[in-house]
Amino acid sequence: MTLRADYLVDRRRLKRSVGLWRALAIVVAIALIAVLTLQNDDIASAVGYRSHIARVDVSGLIQQDSKRLKLLKDISESKSAKAVILRINSPGGTTVGGEALYTAVLELREKKPVVAVFSTVATSAAYMVGIASDHIVARGSTITGSVGVILQWAEVTELLDKLGVQMEEVRSGPLKAIPSPFRPLNEEGRELTRQMVDESNKWFIGLVAKRRELDPETVPGLTEGRIYSGREALKLKLIDQIGGEDEAIAWLEKNRDVPKKLRIIDWKTTDSSSLGWFRSAIKQLALWTGLPVAAVDSLLGPGSALDRVRLDGLVSVWHARQE
Repeated sequence: MTLRADYLVDRRRLKRSVGLWRALAIVVAIALIAVLTLQNDDIASAVGYRSHIARVDVSGLIQQDSKRLKLLKDISESKSAKAVILRINSPGGTTVGGEALYTAVLELREKKPVVAVFSTVATSAAYMVGIASDHIVARGSTITGSVGVILQWAEVTELLDKLGVQMEEVRSGPLKAIPSPFRPLNEEGRELTRQMVDESNKWFIGLVAKRRELDPETVPGLTEGRIYSGREALKLKLIDQIGGEDEAIAWLEKNRDVPKKLRIIDWKTTDSSSLGWFRSAIKQLALWTGLPVAAVDSLLGPGSALDRVRLDGLVSVWHARQE
């Protein structure tokens, strides 16, 4: 009888334990569903951070990103976000992606004060995004500038000849599909391509002149696509202040009447890249096997060589020369 009584006690204890864990699992599941369905603004309110400064990362190669554009629109409509910090660390990207983000930031600053904080690098299309803000802060050693546009393609006709491959085509006109990797560029095609690049470059320089209120001809190297350190950029009025996030917050408090000591909340989007799941899986595998995660990021992470070869169209990006 003693053994049966002990058995019944153990069974009751086990049932209580299982019931407790099931209840906890349900609570966790509900919380997870709430986090996945709530917007950034809703989450901030739910955890008690109603008024805050929204921080948005612009990193890696800039491309057309509808989720990021929607995120900026959501911030503009948020009653909780009192100001925005754009934390930029990017060599640039496609000109169209930069233009779309530039326009979105201009629309955002009509409703919220926006400060761009440049990190290690903020060049080309990334600099374009930065000048849409109300104020630009950069470190003294930040690499910035590189205002300009480039159109690149590989001309592989000699390689195809060696492989014995001949490309056949029927074109609707002599200027159709120019430039093309499958035939050398003639002078007419080169001139038309140059005109398109020059037109986009003139537009980009015009944005800088308007937003920074300067004459491009008075800034050494600006029209030639030169890069600058943060210290040089400050002297040339390409940025407004040397510093980081603390200086950005102080500027917002002093010049835009943003309440002091507001908490900063990161507003994020999910990885919209088709390679997102693949990157995550490879990084997890690296963790399990002890491989260096940094090496995985350099090969597959945002802004990696894999991302660079996927860029198409007119590009505003700074490439550090590698010997």
